[in-house]
Amino acid sequence: MLLLFSGVAAAQDYDKEKRWADDILKTLMVGNAEWLQQKNGHKFLALYTEAAKEKGPARGAVVIAHGRGWSPDFELYGTLRTLIAEQGYSTLSIQMPVLPSTAILGLYVPLYPDARERFQLAIDFLKAKGYKNIGIVSHSLGATMANQYLIRTDDTTVGAWVSISILQGLQEMFRIKIPVLDVFASDDWSTNVYGAPEREKEIRSVAGSRQVMVKGAKHFFEGHEEELVRLIVSFLDSSFKNKN
Repeated sequence: MLLLFSGVAAAQDYDKEKRWADDILKTLMVGNAEWLQQKNGHKFLALYTEAAKEKGPARGAVVIAHGRGWSPDFELYGTLRTLIAEQGYSTLSIQMPVLPSTAILGLYVPLYPDARERFQLAIDFLKAKGYKNIGIVSHSLGATMANQYLIRTDDTTVGAWVSISILQGLQEMFRIKIPVLDVFASDDWSTNVYGAPEREKEIRSVAGSRQVMVKGAKHFFEGHEEELVRLIVSFLDSSFKNKN
């Protein structure tokens, strides 16, 4: 089994990452491209967008993690990284590990250590920029990967986590001591909707945590992006206010 997993992990699709990056860099209008290097020498794309100066000094920064097989600027993620920055939080939207488009969800499990390393590099990048209030905003499989990072890291920097339409539910929440916003759509994938009561129960014991359903939205929140951003920013504001 370990040999199987190591083989799958080694087969993650770096060519697909490059294609995503090439397409993004051709048309990048908002933010700056950064390259973060992993221990194995692989460099992955991160899009850094500073908080809008008209909102005053940045109130913090967030790492944005996309869903299965996508990129840091694909549709919802490009909107989140831009609109959240406009509301006063700098954003770092990172390329998560990807597999070929035919890969089933279970094949991503061996990539979780790689994802954890990418989260840590992103957080270290923001810390080096001087940010004290740092959160994670993650969607779908990106939220599952964020969950895996938060239950295994010894770094206590992250002060708030926004989990949007997480896949496979929350895991080992007793290890997470920071406020969690669990967001899902009323017309989300069935597992997200049916798992909501259990997730709400899991986060209830963590002070400052809450769950919100966005009515009329689907898994990618098309047409509800601004509402989603308002929820995220309000949650970050309250979480960091209590922290400070």
